[in-house]
Amino acid sequence: MKYLLISDIHGSLPCLERALAFYQEQHCDLLCILGDILNYGPRNGLPEGLDPKGIVQRLNEMAADIVAVRGNCDAEVDQMLLQFPIMADYLLVVDNGKRLLLTHGHLYNKEKMPPGRFDAIFYGHTHLWELSQGTGPVVCNLGSITFPKGGNPPTFATYEDGLICVYRTDGTLLKKIKI
Repeated sequence: MKYLLISDIHGSLPCLERALAFYQEQHCDLLCILGDILNYGPRNGLPEGLDPKGIVQRLNEMAADIVAVRGNCDAEVDQMLLQFPIMADYLLVVDNGKRLLLTHGHLYNKEKMPPGRFDAIFYGHTHLWELSQGTGPVVCNLGSITFPKGGNPPTFATYEDGLICVYRTDGTLLKKIKI
């Protein structure tokens, strides 16, 4: 299976549409959303194309192909609108024996992991992309498709057969690691 992992949409329908175009072009099988879906949060400005209702409609159309976790800007009222679960703090996806921890990053991240064994941890929250491998699991911070920070471009990642790739939302490959 091929996964597209995105984080920190923050209500921007045009940014989501760019990610979904990549999803379709690359023939991905599952969309993994790692939080902060509809709300832009008090620390951010207004995102380009703010349209939470449009995002709800677009994502609900493909709800059967989405797994998601809760971000710090997601609320129970968001769950009432979305037709796929978003309230888990983390998910464990096992693909061909590889254990992938999916979380938003505000509770669990490279410095604070939940108990268990993982081959890779994927998160967002900081809006700063990272793909690194040390002595523990591979760390993949997805950055943000809407509000990248630190002079970074908007980014997301894919996972397929042990290969993690971070891309700009225009499809340019930034880095890859095989686990």
